[in-house]
Amino acid sequence: MTGKYDAVVIGGGHNGLTCACYLAKAGLKVLVLEQHASIGGMTNTEELTLPGFWSDTHAFGYQLANLSPAPRELDLGRHGFELLRPPINFCHVFPDGNSLGLFRDLDRSCERLARISPRDAEAYRAMCTRFALEAEAFAAAINSPPRPLSEQFAARESMRDGLDAYRFELQSFRSWARQAFDADQTKVLLGTWCCHVGLSPDDVGGAAAAQGFATLIQQYGNNLVKGGMRHLAQALAGCLAAHGGEIRTGAKAERIVVEHGRALAVQLVGGDSIDVGELVASAVDPQQLSLELLGETVVGSAIAHKMRRYELGESALVIYVALDGPVHYKAGTEADHAVYVHPTSSLDSLSRHFQEARAGLLPSQAFALLCNDSACDPTRVPPGRALMKFVVQPVPYAIRGDAAGTIVGTTWRAAKEAFADRIIDQLSDDYVPDLRQRVACRVVYSPVDLEERLPSARYGTLMHGALLPYQAGAMRPIPEMGQYKSPIGNVYLCGSGSHPGGGVSMAPGRNAAQVICRDRSLKFPPA
Repeated sequence: MTGKYDAVVIGGGHNGLTCACYLAKAGLKVLVLEQHASIGGMTNTEELTLPGFWSDTHAFGYQLANLSPAPRELDLGRHGFELLRPPINFCHVFPDGNSLGLFRDLDRSCERLARISPRDAEAYRAMCTRFALEAEAFAAAINSPPRPLSEQFAARESMRDGLDAYRFELQSFRSWARQAFDADQTKVLLGTWCCHVGLSPDDVGGAAAAQGFATLIQQYGNNLVKGGMRHLAQALAGCLAAHGGEIRTGAKAERIVVEHGRALAVQLVGGDSIDVGELVASAVDPQQLSLELLGETVVGSAIAHKMRRYELGESALVIYVALDGPVHYKAGTEADHAVYVHPTSSLDSLSRHFQEARAGLLPSQAFALLCNDSACDPTRVPPGRALMKFVVQPVPYAIRGDAAGTIVGTTWRAAKEAFADRIIDQLSDDYVPDLRQRVACRVVYSPVDLEERLPSARYGTLMHGALLPYQAGAMRPIPEMGQYKSPIGNVYLCGSGSHPGGGVSMAPGRNAAQVICRDRSLKFPPA
């Protein structure tokens, strides 16, 4: 092998670090380049509000990572990684003060649902039981490179219910819920999970997204990284160092130098150049990789055209809140002790939020995922205090107006605090009566703020591209780059812009390492 480093990984988020760890374990000399002063990317944890209040800046869910073999294969526990397992998986609260919580124990979840609808409880149990039987195959599909489309379609044709399964994957949540459940409370409880991947209850693919999240969480729990997501990144960094890998922070890649169809070096902002011995793995968003780091001259006009039109997904706004004491929901104890709470009255309310945001309007009655990490992890806050995060998605990146007609500003600089006031007022009025008075400090990140802090969060999106049927699996981000490979033979994708997509899963990084090891006849997983 030639060059100072065998492999240069661009991006020190959890996927870039995961890929780097596997490559280092396989015997390659690895360097990770991270543009910021600290690693983590979207898995960062910061004192954003007040000293001692540790907020996860971007990522807030470990759900998909529960399926990953990476923590065991990389021995992350040895490097300080620890999971907490809350007894309540998630809870839905309603404006009338009622709640509907689901628990780690399936029997208890079904008992809770049966109070509303015995038929819904039976349907939920059947759904979760079926997932338990298929969980191993589901995990394998996420933690492996996607099969070519021809193989996928051939497999469907051979399955007894293959066409029905394909039909379900294209179904909206509202359509499926109408068939599967009776009670409106059950429907909205499950339907809110569409929002986590930027889908409304009426969007194609919403049924599969909601069912997938609900059954996954019921099977594995809604676990948390103790101390915040930064400890996942730090554990990965520890693993990388133990296998001889290096991390260089404050090193922003400007261009991948390509000659004769091969990457030779990574040029940094400021003029430094890192020689590439074998390969480059990029964890940045695919638009940045193809249009900036490589450029149209390298990738070709056809790919550049597609990537300029790549759908990034829904923008988000996040409110980080330090509270002077514990959280008290109108719904009571069940919600108080839940880490993740979904507050909304109906599927129609969710749909209206999406319609207004997609029209460029600030939603009049916005849906916000409520994260109360301190309910399970007291290490995140000073004694007797609480920490919450409100994730509002979607919101418009470019504001055309206000659906309620009360906010005048049409830039996020002018509108974000007023919009945050609306969110907190609505939550105080309908769900957390003393919230407004308990706020000791808050920080609001608009989509513009999120993008400024992390350029890969383009337009304030968090997933390196929308999870749409034509931007998923072997077609993510586009078919020409859908197997972790760029048009340049030794440049790979290892971030959320590749299969299986966004969220904390470690799967894109691990899957990319599988492809790299296969291409270079290296053992995977390495011992």
